[in-house]
Amino acid sequence: MEIRPLSDAVGAEVIGVDLGAPLDDETFETIHRAFLDHCLLVFRDQHLTPEQHVAFSARFGALTEHVIDQFLLPGHPQILRISTKKNEQGENVGLADAGRYWHSDLSYAEVPSLGSLLYALQIPPAGKGGDTLFANLRKAYERLPEATKQKLDGLKAVYIASRKRIRDDSRIRLNEQQDSATPPVVHPVVRTHPETGRKALFVNPGHTDHILGMDEAESRALLDELFAHATDDAFVYRHKWRLHDLVFWDNRCLMHIADPALPGYDRHMHRTTVEGDRPY
Repeated sequence: MEIRPLSDAVGAEVIGVDLGAPLDDETFETIHRAFLDHCLLVFRDQHLTPEQHVAFSARFGALTEHVIDQFLLPGHPQILRISTKKNEQGENVGLADAGRYWHSDLSYAEVPSLGSLLYALQIPPAGKGGDTLFANLRKAYERLPEATKQKLDGLKAVYIASRKRIRDDSRIRLNEQQDSATPPVVHPVVRTHPETGRKALFVNPGHTDHILGMDEAESRALLDELFAHATDDAFVYRHKWRLHDLVFWDNRCLMHIADPALPGYDRHMHRTTVEGDRPY
């Protein structure tokens, strides 16, 4: 097995491992250490059944079921279908509008996600969109001016499910039950990674609503400054999907955004999400 860095910003490719086969403890620990070091791992040419996808994901912790439960894979509620495909009735078979904004998965939850594992079952041809961009919030924090770090120390923000403020009628909305299951939560603006001890920004345009203790204008100005800094090219890796890629990223120190596929091309993926811990 070889671990090959993908970019200066974040990420590594894991070569020479079949995730559909049982992994011994030594191999798993090598993968786990690479995940902590690189924050994002790409496994190419994996041919996984839903059971194998779930089994590998569960090695990292308990799996969560997404609140938009109409798109969970039948028989495998740990898997969320992210898809632009439609069935014969013209209905979405998966969450078609996932990832339109920079966000960290489930940062709006009381206990946010540890990480997500996204498996590509159908992708657009090269050059037809569908890439995913990842921003390294650990590096972004570490390269902030010291005065800004001191300003952020102890600050907390309110996080909401972005669909609560939808103004776009094309987006899938939360129903009443799903809405009540996702109340606003408060998390620190800077969190400490529970496994590495390193600090990272923990704000994102998709789910961070406002900073506590600031008026609206001051909060918006600071958040916009942090968002612009965190999405600088120096911190961003663009993943160009290949069929049967499995990408595993750390939601505790990354945020991401999906580049939509061009009209006429579908993108169909399965995602598992590993439960994390309360940020501090």
